[in-house]
Amino acid sequence: MEDRTLLERRDGDDLFAHAARIGDEFLQGFKAVGRIDRPAVSLFGSARVHEGHPAYEEAREVGRLFAEAGFAVVTGGGPGVMEAANRGAKEGGGLSVGFNIELPHEQHENPYLDIELTFNHFYARKTMFVKAAEGFVIFPGGFGTLDELFESLTLIQTGKVLHFPVVLMGQAYWTPLLEWVRGAALTDGMVSPEDLALLTLTDEPRVAVETVLEAYARGDGRDHRHAPEKADAQ
Repeated sequence: MEDRTLLERRDGDDLFAHAARIGDEFLQGFKAVGRIDRPAVSLFGSARVHEGHPAYEEAREVGRLFAEAGFAVVTGGGPGVMEAANRGAKEGGGLSVGFNIELPHEQHENPYLDIELTFNHFYARKTMFVKAAEGFVIFPGGFGTLDELFESLTLIQTGKVLHFPVVLMGQAYWTPLLEWVRGAALTDGMVSPEDLALLTLTDEPRVAVETVLEAYARGDGRDHRHAPEKADAQ
């Protein structure tokens, strides 16, 4: 795994070669995003759920509804919630996109992809999720899902992306996390009330879809950046 080699080695690195490969991966990613011929949404969630699990079935429904609304569905291209969302997009007659990643446990691509690209570097892959999408819908998941959640909020908070809806699917799953944010981070002044307003929490697939569609239709470019003293995202 090139990421591990790059991050662990202390000397003797061929930095120019590493940089060239990373740059090429970004270029290939941007080209793949360029093939998406319609507005898109990125969906995230656990790779460990299977057909019949509530998160799987809800992601499948959300993917279908987005496809029927004319949106492409972008996922990490793997199993679980990713497979469900891509599957739903195909069932809805839409465009299904997967940006996979090479991992030690060999995450496999799901069979419901129209456009796919496998990355070696997480940071290139994560950029494409944002580049491609008009919003994020985030289902229950682990560290990778949490990483996407907080990165999206940081990008909005600091004005790197504008008017970018973030929907959390699964009130029972996400409420304890939001309670901690309110009870600790907000109480201690580490985040602001308007930061929490960036999120929509729901159990309803149609609400998730409508939240993103309405933000896209509105397209008014409202700037979510805070005043300079709040914009350090730390």
